[in-house]
Amino acid sequence: MNIHPRPNPIIAALYMLRDIDIDVVVIHGPSGCGFMASRMIEDAGIRVVTTAMDDNDLIFGASEKLESVLRETEKRFGPRTIAVIGTCSSMIIGEDMRASIGRSGVNCKVIAVDCHGCMGDNTAGAIKAVEASEDAGIIPHGEAERQKHLLSMATKMEKERGMASVTYLPPSNGPTKLGAAKRIIGCLSDGGRLAVIQVSKKELAYRFSDIFLAADYACGKLGGETKFIANLDPNKGLPRVRRYASDILSELDENNISVDIAGGLDEYAVIGEDLRKKVSSFGPDLVVIAGIPHAYPDLNRDQILITDQPRQLSNYLSKGYDAVGEISSHLMVMNVRRIVPTETGDTIREILRDEC
Repeated sequence: MNIHPRPNPIIAALYMLRDIDIDVVVIHGPSGCGFMASRMIEDAGIRVVTTAMDDNDLIFGASEKLESVLRETEKRFGPRTIAVIGTCSSMIIGEDMRASIGRSGVNCKVIAVDCHGCMGDNTAGAIKAVEASEDAGIIPHGEAERQKHLLSMATKMEKERGMASVTYLPPSNGPTKLGAAKRIIGCLSDGGRLAVIQVSKKELAYRFSDIFLAADYACGKLGGETKFIANLDPNKGLPRVRRYASDILSELDENNISVDIAGGLDEYAVIGEDLRKKVSSFGPDLVVIAGIPHAYPDLNRDQILITDQPRQLSNYLSKGYDAVGEISSHLMVMNVRRIVPTETGDTIREILRDEC
């Protein structure tokens, strides 16, 4: 049992609907439900509104309020698609969102995602979003089945090796980036072989791909040999996710950086063995794993791990790993189209500018 906070199924559904490119999301619940995540999603170009359920709605129902919000949403935004997400409040009182959608009289495509915060794993909400989108013909059956498989594997990985495998984890900001930067610089300055793995979840790749830029800069200054591996297949995943990969690969190509591709940005939970084979064939002196390091099999204390999650960082540090945190990365990558510098990368660049 986990007693530290875990991701919410409602928020997971919200992010999945963003990846499916739904135009507007209506959160059928209190105005504060999903407030912080909704702000971030709107930064990514998706409109998020709420029915703002109150005390009276919990007693008498809020179906008319939902119908009114749907009509106002269509009038104000002119969307092609709207998704209505259930919340703890609306689901507990048994709101029939599909009936309200039918009575609203809106002309665009509207789907209902029956989820709430007590469903268990956060991926349960994302799966509900996938199923509703498939039923409406927004995503094809094959991609829907693929997404559900990947979501179940991500849950399995977290329960076996991630934050869900530990009863309680205190959040940690971890050490400064100086030690990790010096180890990377030291490996290359000694003529060593450096393998950098970027195994990220979707848009977070915009941040963690900066490790490639920094390591390539260091290699150009110092020598040594690098191999870059990433789950950046631009032909896998939902359209928005494929766009992330294409953006990053284009920028890396602009910098003459070649990456060995291992799966797509939604496949982080299933590509561990492929990553390990690619690393083994290179025979590195140092391995850096950025993004979701526990997606890589058999982590060891000789590697450098870079994560954005304060509790996951705490988990790594408690096991004696050399780990650093790029905390708050998620806030920095919403609606970007270019790689976002990391503190680790900037530390490497600053050291080399001062010394070389």
